[in-house]
Amino acid sequence: MRDGSSTHPEPTGPETTIPGWRLILSDAGRLWASRERPFSKVATHAGAERTVDADGLEALRAEADRQEDLAREAEEQAAREPEMREAPASGEREQVGRVVS
Repeated sequence: MRDGSSTHPEPTGPETTIPGWRLILSDAGRLWASRERPFSKVATHAGAERTVDADGLEALRAEADRQEDLAREAEEQAAREPEMREAPASGEREQVGRVVS
């Protein structure tokens, strides 16, 4: 039963949930979703946001999906380019072993 005091939408089935995300209804009636587990450092650095908001459930679901896609793409790119994570910045590589007078 909904008495208006809860800030969490009442789950009634899969159509009102986003797997892996917690839904929150603000006092102003805005929907928010917060990912239950943080994104990886790679995904966060790529811009994946753990908490998103929207005017309606479908828009909220689309935004959460967009964040998951962004995170997945960042993880896949990092897996394809392991040398990029370990290589020094281009300027650093040129200066190694260089004598400056």
